[in-house]
Amino acid sequence: MPRISDATRAGRRQHILAAAWGCFARNGFQATSMDDVIAASGMSSSAVYRYFRGKDEIIEATVEVGLARLRDRFRAMAEQPVRPTPAEAVALIAGPIQGMSSGPEPDMTRIAMMSWAEVLRRPALRERSRALYGEALDHVTELARRWQEDGRLRPESDPRAVAAALFTLVQGMVVWNHLIDDVVVDVLLRGLSALGAAVADESPGP
Repeated sequence: MPRISDATRAGRRQHILAAAWGCFARNGFQATSMDDVIAASGMSSSAVYRYFRGKDEIIEATVEVGLARLRDRFRAMAEQPVRPTPAEAVALIAGPIQGMSSGPEPDMTRIAMMSWAEVLRRPALRERSRALYGEALDHVTELARRWQEDGRLRPESDPRAVAAALFTLVQGMVVWNHLIDDVVVDVLLRGLSALGAAVADESPGP
């Protein structure tokens, strides 16, 4: 029997994950069984178990893939020759969140909300998630540092603090989109502008 290439192996693994994501997005982690994933994948049970020993491994891979995508998105923003402005960055973050909840593909933001609970109850997954979140935050910090160099942030601004605020906004957008209403970029930017001005007015002087 010929050996399976690395590309084929990776493709099959991704196919299983995509099938699982569809199940997770519809029914959640707890209500999804391995039989559901196997049926959705269209593969034999032995083939699926060759790549994942059980649902826990699929959930762990799901969390890792989702966080890696978030990290890579921020890295791409920081490395673009023409960097997005702060307002454009907010729009670039908000757009996919809206698109995921209305498109034909599994809504990864729904899965992200479920993943937060899994991270809290699994120490090893929590540590891996902290590492990936840390890498993402480093890229946002670099983006904020570039904004400072471009004069879009005040010279005395703390790039890490700006990154923390923008990074926290991502989770807030996900919660807002699913539990309250659609994320409207213009409304969000107006609110951020007003809040930022109010906080600046209340901040103690040097």
